[in-house]
Amino acid sequence: MESKAIARFARIAPRKARTVVNLVRGRKVAEAIDVLMFTRKAAAPVVRKVIESALANARNSDPNVNIDELYVSVASVDKGPNKHVRRWRPRAMGRATKVTKGVSHIVITLSDTLPQRVAVKQERSAMYAAKKAAKAASTTAAATTTETSA
Repeated sequence: MESKAIARFARIAPRKARTVVNLVRGRKVAEAIDVLMFTRKAAAPVVRKVIESALANARNSDPNVNIDELYVSVASVDKGPNKHVRRWRPRAMGRATKVTKGVSHIVITLSDTLPQRVAVKQERSAMYAAKKAAKAASTTAAATTTETSA
């Protein structure tokens, strides 16, 4: 089951919003909200509201959904139009330059299946841990054989 929420024309620069969205992508919803509560970035409250909206959409579409099993599967930030938020700044010799303010479209999709990127990451870390344990076991076995032969 998937639920989606979009914040369009959010008055935050896309570059700044992407840093916050990258923090929560692939995490469980409760963990993502906790991370955003204590993140001191301007985009954190906006992204948290979008996640809470997607959570409300999930509850509305399926009242029996298990909230503890939802993940932030897709999180993206796109640049919005800044046609109406442009200003002009006076410069030297009678010139003027444009001051553009950032506008973002933030899209959050929640899913009850583990995102593929997170699953691959967990699989790799499990393989690494198994390889490390096997290497540690072989070195301890080699150390015990050298002690017994000496």
